[in-house]
Amino acid sequence: SVLKLMHDRTKFRLHSHDVPYGSGSGQQSVTGFGGVDDANSYWIVKAPKDSGSQQGDAVTDGSVIKLQHMRTRRWLHSHLHRSPISGNLEVSCFGSDDESDTGDLWMLETEGKRRLWTRDQKVRFQHVDTGSFLHSHDKKYTHIVDGQQEVCGVMKKTSDNLWLVAEGVYLPANTKASS
Repeated sequence: SVLKLMHDRTKFRLHSHDVPYGSGSGQQSVTGFGGVDDANSYWIVKAPKDSGSQQGDAVTDGSVIKLQHMRTRRWLHSHLHRSPISGNLEVSCFGSDDESDTGDLWMLETEGKRRLWTRDQKVRFQHVDTGSFLHSHDKKYTHIVDGQQEVCGVMKKTSDNLWLVAEGVYLPANTKASS
């Protein structure tokens, strides 16, 4: 599936572009973007290599996934570098179709009783390497990506870790168990 993820509280979309951070890792920056019609907010949901999952398999609570930025082909990534505004963990885009590491792995956590990730399901993404949650808040950049929100990783589970699918192209889910 190709989709846009919307931060539940602020309604900003998870966004990236080929603009590196001026500090920290220097990797491609990830922000929250207030506009709806921007192609830099599309992400491709993929299973990790060697996971045994196939295109179209249902994504459920506890699934480990990768999110690939559609335009630049880099992976949503995190590590121990500090985020530029809040000093939490930096979230960046890293790698390419052929380059990826464990810093690109995120575990899906569904909110509520439903285990299947659906369009209207609030979810969290927990970074496998650091244990941090994909997070955003009202703090905005004033240079280069003026007005865009910081996206970072935080260790505490809060309402600012919740995301929803806003728009996208969805594959029919294969919910049958493989034999």
